[in-house]
Amino acid sequence: MIGGHVSGLEHPVTPVLSRRALIRGAVAGGATLMMPFPAFAASDEWRLALRNVHTNESVDAVFVRSGRLVPEGLAELNHGLRDWRTGEMFHMDPQLLSLLVQLREKLDVSGSRKIDLISGYRSPKTNAALRARGGEHTGVANQSQHMLGKASDIMIPGVSLERLRGAAMALGGGGVGYYPRDGFVHVDTGRVRHW
Repeated sequence: MIGGHVSGLEHPVTPVLSRRALIRGAVAGGATLMMPFPAFAASDEWRLALRNVHTNESVDAVFVRSGRLVPEGLAELNHGLRDWRTGEMFHMDPQLLSLLVQLREKLDVSGSRKIDLISGYRSPKTNAALRARGGEHTGVANQSQHMLGKASDIMIPGVSLERLRGAAMALGGGGVGYYPRDGFVHVDTGRVRHW
């Protein structure tokens, strides 16, 4: 069920969809996405390239063109950022995608160079399992921004984690978590904070 609640959790639930069904749905709903996207100038074309380190799958998609969201590109990125453990997809926050592009540009990293994705969307089931496995001190929040489609854990080959963290903090686009032992930086579009 879309937009419903499961087990008392206060967040929308997105059913597992095939990649083709997700793209068809995005194209059908494209009229609502064709409104101007305020973070981008009318002449911009914003592309994001990601590689999931767990599945080795890659996605490279344009999600904004001429100041408007591109449904097909968003669908491809939603698929690429899905919960790799369960296959569940979610409508990722376009501001998160924008933040990743801005971060790449701040680091002067080519748009064709893939950002390594450790975690994007995280289903409630996956989030609960990660919390149970590691206890309260693992960094897995009970109401994680990952479950809202507003967070990603990333690294960029050739860019130190310290530099990546510094660039993310300088952008001030949301939360920044630093996990050098695990080899990634967490970025989200929640309130500005860092740990």
